[in-house]
Amino acid sequence: MSDRLRVLLIAPFLSREATGEAFVAFKWAEALAERVDLTVAAFESPGHTPLAEQLPTVRAITWPAPRIFDAAPRLRAMLKPEWPVFMRRVRGWLEEHADEFDIAHQIMPQAMRYATPLRGYGLPYVIGPLGGSLSTPPAFAVEAGRAKWYTRLRGLDRLRLRFDPALRASYSDAALVLGVAPYIRDQLAPVPIHAYENVLELGVDGAAPERPARSDGPMRLLHVGRGVRTKGLRDVVRAMGLLKGRTDLHLTSAGAGEEIAICRAEAERLGVADRCRFLGPIPRAEVEALYAEADIFVFPSWREPAGNVLYEAMRWGLPVIAAARGGPDWIVEQGVTGLKCPVTTPEALARDVAAAIAALADDPDLRARLGAGGRAKVLREGLWPGKAERLVRLYEGALGG
Repeated sequence: MSDRLRVLLIAPFLSREATGEAFVAFKWAEALAERVDLTVAAFESPGHTPLAEQLPTVRAITWPAPRIFDAAPRLRAMLKPEWPVFMRRVRGWLEEHADEFDIAHQIMPQAMRYATPLRGYGLPYVIGPLGGSLSTPPAFAVEAGRAKWYTRLRGLDRLRLRFDPALRASYSDAALVLGVAPYIRDQLAPVPIHAYENVLELGVDGAAPERPARSDGPMRLLHVGRGVRTKGLRDVVRAMGLLKGRTDLHLTSAGAGEEIAICRAEAERLGVADRCRFLGPIPRAEVEALYAEADIFVFPSWREPAGNVLYEAMRWGLPVIAAARGGPDWIVEQGVTGLKCPVTTPEALARDVAAAIAALADDPDLRARLGAGGRAKVLREGLWPGKAERLVRLYEGALGG
């Protein structure tokens, strides 16, 4: 008989052909399959290769995905309206199969607002890595605008952690709760939990190719992210305005959303439009090419649960500029992998980002040192085999092994 742990991994969707949470869940499953006897339970992603074919060494338990919300992808991403259906499917299946596992793990959704279907079967379980529920800093509230109603529901998360019995029991009954960064432990303070660990949900398959050092030409700044106010692109454009006399600085933005038009107009107003390029949505291969060409990654996102793009940039050996808040505050080590800017007011953030850009632009040794530090961090902490090995050790610890 195999002495490997028998693990049930659940997530609404897992697929190597997806993006976001479904892709991250797939990468965890793929890595864990090398170390445990793994069963995954998920909806089949419409139009994707069947999960059993994507993970041929894994036992895949799947159900047809509800399609009623396909026409509202943003609402679907925020609310996970298929979650009640998924809970019923998982609970019905566990009624007959719970005793087949040593431990279960709800790896997604990342948000803290979803009660788990794993309770009540005498099966030790893990939840996470959890992320999100960050508030908008008061000084940024006016510029952030009024979010859609379903986005504003995140404001109820803290109340539910205090008063929703099903949600509270989901965490208090868990053998282990994982968070993407230390701020999650603070968010969970109202709930008594058995054990907590920080585990960044991000990972990489390997190092990017070495980037040759450049000694001439413009200093190429890069921002990658959705075109929403929280991602900090407007703050970078304003920093460019404060550095208006530095004609050697050129900014490229990759990402789509309503914020892009605002940032383009801001660049015109500040007189730096000739040095700000807004590409909009581009294919993944072109994003990778931008990382390879850039000198500095500037991403002062101030409501960021984790910071996937920071990991991507560090994988390429880029020094990063980030906000000292949320996930980036934990990912970026000040003076080792990048420079962090406090989040107080938009004016102060723009000034601090400008100062960080100037410091890196004027010091090639600093750029090289921080870039090497970031690359080393990703290879030390972010390779999927190592992440899976650590997770298995956490499983064993949760089981008292």
